Amino acid sequence: MYQREVLRKKRQFRLRRKLNGSGDKPRLVVYRSNEHIYVQLINDETGKTLCSASSLDNDKKVDMKTKRGVEKSFEIGKIIAAQATEKGIKTVVFDRAGYRYHGRIKAVADGAREGGLQF
Repeated sequence: MYQREVLRKKRQFRLRRKLNGSGDKPRLVVYRSNEHIYVQLINDETGKTLCSASSLDNDKKVDMKTKRGVEKSFEIGKIIAAQATEKGIKTVVFDRAGYRYHGRIKAVADGAREGGLQF
């Protein structure tokens, strides 16, 4: 593992001690690779993933091939918010997984807020 990834993992574990998702307020986890972005809603009490969305999903209404970077992340945030409201989830705990809160991570959060989720 590279030093940058080791430092991100340390930040992630430090944040994870403070964050905990429950059934009525699950944890919104973001993973960012170089090209794609993945988002999950996790109930930590049962250890189950309630819903997920990523830029690789082909069945989404938004054409991800035409969007890049921040635009793609914003749309993924709106998609996960729509899935959460279908399941009756209004509030979540945002877990940025050690990434800095800017760029694509911030775009996911903004898209989820626009979709109706509260942090």
